[in-house]
Amino acid sequence: MNISIKEIIKWGTQHPKKLFKIDGIGAIASAVLLGIVLVEFEPFFGIPKSVLYFLALLPCLFTGYDFYCCFILRKNITPFLKGIAYTNLIYCCLSLGLTFYHRNSTTVLGWMYIITECIIIILLVRIELEVAKRISTPIH
Repeated sequence: MNISIKEIIKWGTQHPKKLFKIDGIGAIASAVLLGIVLVEFEPFFGIPKSVLYFLALLPCLFTGYDFYCCFILRKNITPFLKGIAYTNLIYCCLSLGLTFYHRNSTTVLGWMYIITECIIIILLVRIELEVAKRISTPIH
């Protein structure tokens, strides 16, 4: 199965509210991984627990926003889609910045986790921003 970004963007343009659900599920996964898994195995990742808890809190907030937009929001979806996309970019910058700040203790596994998470988020952001650009009518 070989799906292109263009096909995903086309699908997202037809189902933009589902992008919030995907973003929200990803945020839950990030919160669990950061706040439970990485904390439990902190010596292997090298990122201080306080940083992991802080980074885990943010996706919890994003989840609330995403599910509000997915299930409650009825119209003018474009600014909300742009909002979560830009918030995700800020989260990536913050994650990378905090990891860099703690570079002396962060292990290769820690860097691999943060960079992989950021790559996934940036791909999602690209899709969200392209879909936001393409949709112009309210979703009912």
